[in-house]
Amino acid sequence: MRLFLWLLALMAAAIGIAVTARFNPGNVVLFYPPYRIDLSLNFFLLLQVVLFVLLYLLVRAVRATARMPAQVAAYRQRKRERDGNKGLREALKALFEGRFGHAEKAALRAAELEENAGLAALIGARAAHRMRQSERRDSWLARVEGDASLKTARLMTVTELLVDDHQPEAALAAVRELNASGTRHLHALQWSLKAEQQAKNWPEVLRLVRSLDKHRALHPALSSRLRELAYDHLLSDSSHDAESLMRVWSTVPSADRVKPYIACRAATALNARGLHDEARLVCEESLAADWDERVVRAYREAAAPAGTPALLLQIEHCEQWMKQRPLDAELALTLGTLCLKQKLWGKAQRHLEQALSDAHEPQMVRDAHLKLAQMHDALQQTEQASAHYRQCALATIL
Repeated sequence: MRLFLWLLALMAAAIGIAVTARFNPGNVVLFYPPYRIDLSLNFFLLLQVVLFVLLYLLVRAVRATARMPAQVAAYRQRKRERDGNKGLREALKALFEGRFGHAEKAALRAAELEENAGLAALIGARAAHRMRQSERRDSWLARVEGDASLKTARLMTVTELLVDDHQPEAALAAVRELNASGTRHLHALQWSLKAEQQAKNWPEVLRLVRSLDKHRALHPALSSRLRELAYDHLLSDSSHDAESLMRVWSTVPSADRVKPYIACRAATALNARGLHDEARLVCEESLAADWDERVVRAYREAAAPAGTPALLLQIEHCEQWMKQRPLDAELALTLGTLCLKQKLWGKAQRHLEQALSDAHEPQMVRDAHLKLAQMHDALQQTEQASAHYRQCALATIL
């Protein structure tokens, strides 16, 4: 439709010009002594139009020639941008596909464009790291050090790659630099947690776990396992004496103290250093909150000396628990052991035999036979003692 209208307009213009020229008798005289030129008005107007067109074309040619260097430079810049952006896209695609060699080559092409150089360097560093090329990885990262706009991205990348390369000290240095810039986010905390775990800095691991738990950034199972691992190393450290161990235990939050695994490790460590009163208290608080056989076993190992009120109180506690859990073999073994230490022979035999009948673990069977053998030895019942010693040895072999 538009073409039709243009043709119609041109035809109308042509008809108008033809009619006007036909009925135009005017002329133009150009006089320059001794010369004289006579032209019809129509021809003069045609010459003016032709002259205007030629002058317009000449001006356009001059301007185009003047702009040509800039246009060539702009074309080359557009081509570099196209090639650089294409290289960046190919580098990302190859990195996600796991073709790290292709990713690094594409990153080299992308880095030729200044605007893409920083991001291309980060991609190249990740690709080189995946190929275990540490020198090339560090060379890529060095290219980004002067780019303030990519500082956070560089430090996060450095932290992640160094943690993966098991260089926790260097990774933590990058985290400290990141924190000094005022940037704090959950992903940085997560990588800090991994670095501190590799560095075996267990107090800091606990601090980071608590911080991440507040933001629900850790799965509850992972959080629980990391806490157990940290407390296991803290409480099992052989360099602790009784005083330093109690200092460590005083820093444990109340909510963590009653957790079975932590309470068990703490009671074991306290028993090893002769702090049986403290170990019993730890076990009793934990069992009151959550029953666990491991804590019961640690409570048995924390038995008070024979004939003391503390041992009688232990027996009383176990008897109360037995009313609630009459089929608990570990509790029966514990109560029998405590009665044996107090020389309550009848109660000891009854509970030890109950533990033996309900035992479902080889270790429990061995312990029950051993305690019964010791009881019969104390009562000078040699035959019964020998039988239980024999059964204990068989259970050990099996």
